Formats: sequence, structure tokens, C-alpha cells
Amino acid sequence: MDAAEFRTQAHKLVDWMADYLQTVETYPVSARGEPGDILNQLPERAPDGGEEFDTIFEDFKRVVLPGMTHWQHPSFFAYFNANSSPPSVLAEMLTATLGAQCMSWATSPAATELEERMMEWLRHMIGLPPGYSGVIQDTGSTSTLCAILTAREVHTRFAVNREGLQGADRLTAYCSTETHSSIEKGIAIAGLGRANLRKVKVDSSYAMDPDALQKAIRSDRSAGHTPFLVVATLGTTGSTAIDPLNEIADIAVREGLWLHVDAALAGSALLLPEMRWMIRGIEHADSFFFNPHKWLFTNFDCSAYFVKNADALVRTLGILPEYLKTQEDHRVKNYRNWGIQLGRRFRALKLWFVIRSYGVRGLQEKVQKHITFARNLVRKIDAAPDFELLAPVPLQTVCFRYRPEHITTDETLNRLNARLLEDLNNTGRLFMSHTVLNGVYTLRMVTGQTQLEQRHVDNAWELIQERARMLGAHAGQMT
Repeated sequence: MDAAEFRTQAHKLVDWMADYLQTVETYPVSARGEPGDILNQLPERAPDGGEEFDTIFEDFKRVVLPGMTHWQHPSFFAYFNANSSPPSVLAEMLTATLGAQCMSWATSPAATELEERMMEWLRHMIGLPPGYSGVIQDTGSTSTLCAILTAREVHTRFAVNREGLQGADRLTAYCSTETHSSIEKGIAIAGLGRANLRKVKVDSSYAMDPDALQKAIRSDRSAGHTPFLVVATLGTTGSTAIDPLNEIADIAVREGLWLHVDAALAGSALLLPEMRWMIRGIEHADSFFFNPHKWLFTNFDCSAYFVKNADALVRTLGILPEYLKTQEDHRVKNYRNWGIQLGRRFRALKLWFVIRSYGVRGLQEKVQKHITFARNLVRKIDAAPDFELLAPVPLQTVCFRYRPEHITTDETLNRLNARLLEDLNNTGRLFMSHTVLNGVYTLRMVTGQTQLEQRHVDNAWELIQERARMLGAHAGQMT
């Protein structure tokens, strides 16, 4: 493809992209069809010769698009959002065009220095105190793994990196029973063993119980284990519970544990000064992250990771073969040493575009609006005699279930709500997900999509009530 053809096709793609963003809510939210439908439309072997771009793009629309779940649809209420926005999309186009591998300052000085500045912007925007250095990781899972590895090395005086785990004490880590699965996965990857992760019980709001944490640490010390890490979650995946950071921080300081704060979703809410009650005690945290790709309207992937002791992070993850040495190394940040991967994308560019396009006030307004939508929905659920709220709603995730008066057993209610969720998602008019809270099958509705308006939430609530009551009328026939 020469430059002239590239220009022609790029204009066509941009026109399609703009049309898609303008009309995305006319699509079914979730992918339709059965497993194998897309695979069976794809040739078993690659073509010997090149094909026309027009043909390829037509196949994208015919084969790929029907199999996509539209995460940017305003009626996407599932999981946590992976939000995009027009300025972020445009920045990604530039990133792809530049095609830079931004592992070091020398490989693209602008990428390194823009990232450094963006992390300072974010730190200030969300109210983190001075003293934290930031780096953009790909996902929250990687941010957490970096924290686990650094905590392991600091606690063993960097002996594990040097000698392996054979002679190390039996290290134990702590999180709540509602903490994201990436904690357990990170502990396993770090070679510490899942059996050494203590999942601490939660209170009635599904937040970590500090007394139970303290007891678990004391029990482990008595048994000869070595506690080294505690993870506090702000906005758990199931219900967006907020762990009591201040109390957990007191325990971490007293016990000499590395304190890592997982604010993957909730970190964006810290743009609002009135939400910063969530980070009381943050000055005692050793590491903290949140994901702008969840609720700050920045294309996936983009995880903002902050660490108090950057030297420990670099000592844990840095390595310097001869072929990567440059004359500037002693004067610059080489972010390849701040994460797992050597190769790095130019993620800071999309953050720069998004923050400048909306401004801090514009971002605050969107986040506040999403929280307001959730609170409006809570009032409607509370007013409906056959629905019930199942968890507090500090942010934009509403956990609830349908509970008709004539059904009294949790087992039947669980089946009924599972059937309701399947029925709702099959309509193509919305997409929701579920969790299980204290044994109860729970519907989750997340009001955080970039283009979401009150009418989308209202339409969803009407559909939920309509489908629920249709199913409830026949609930006695369920098996």
C-alpha cells in the first residue's frame, strides 16, 4: 500500500469510525450467535497473495463486527467499563502511525518525558500526596504484580532476585475475600504460593475487617510465617466496597508490611474532592494504582501505577545488558526498568489528549454524573417492592436482585435472577453482568460508560422490571 492508497483508505476508515461512534447505540450491545460462528467464516489458511484493502474491510464489517460486544455502547452496564473517547481514539491513531517502541529515554525522549509529566498531572488530580513517582503499566494486573515483586524484594533485602526462593522465609500476604483475582494470580507468579495468601473476611458492607486482618497476621507470626504485604482495595470488583484504608494502614505500619492500594476503578472518582475520604491514610501506602482505561475515558490499556520508593522498584525490575546502555542513563528515567516488559507503548499520548480535551472540570463532571445516575437508580430500586439492593453504592455500581413476594427460598431466587440476566442480555438492548455476594446471585449494573445519559439508565430499568415480572409470573415452573 503506497501513501496515496493509505490516504484514501484512512479517510474511509475515519468516516466509518465517526459513524460508528455516532450510531453505536443502534447495535445490539452484546455479540450474538454461537461459539464457532466467526471461526467457521475464516479461511483455514492464509492467502498466498495480497488482497485488496476494500475486500478486507468489507469482511471486517461482515464477519468481525457481528461478533463484537460493543463496550462503547451507552447501554453497556457490565463488568467495569473499558472506556474510550474521541480524543483518546485520535491519539491512538497517532501512536500507531508513529510505531515507536518507547522502552528507554533514548528510544523516544518525548514519550518518556510526556509520561513523566502525565503521571505528575494524575497524582495531583486525584489528591495523592507528594513523594510518589508514577509510571504507566499496561493493566492493573501488571501494576499489582510489580507491587508484589517489589514488596518481596524489599522484605528479603533483594535476596530472592539474587538467589531464588529456596532460602527465603515463608512469606504471607493479605487481602480481603472480595479482592480482585489478580492478587492471587500475582502471588502465584511471584513464586510465593497461593497457599500463603490470606483472604481476610469482610464486614456487612463487603469491606475488609481490620480486626480480622490483625488476627491473621498475629496467627501467622505465631506459626513461624513472615507477613510482608497487605492489599487494600478501593472499589472491589463485585460490589465496589471500599476497604478502610486508614485502619489497614495503621496495621501495616505497626507490623512492617508493604501496603499496596488497588483503586483500579475508584481512583478516577478521586478527581472529586468529596470522594477523597476513600484515601485517608494514603500517606502510609507504599504503592497505589488506578486504571484510566476504566473510568477516565482513555482507551485500554492504561494503568497508572505510583510507588513511594522508586529505587526499590527499579532495583527489583531493572536489568542493564550492554546493548541497552546509553550515555544519558544516569540523567533520565528509563521506564523499561519500572515494569515487567522491555517493550513499551506510547500510552502517555492518549492521556495527554484526553486530559487536555476535557480539562479537569470536564472529567469531574462526567464522573459525578455517573455517580448521580447510580444514586437515582438506587432510589428506584428502593421504591420497587419486588426488588432489593444487595450492597452499598459508594460509586457507580449498583448490586441488586429481583425478589417477588411469592418466592421465599434463596435457591429459587438465585435461579430466577440468573435466568433474568440471561433474558435481559439476549434482548441486545443492554448488557449486564453478575456476582455472588454472601451466597446470593447478584445483578450488577455499572453506570459509567462515556456516552451514558439518564435516559439509557431509565430505559434499562424499565426493561429490567418488565422482563423480571414476566419471569416472576412463571417462576413456579422453574427447575
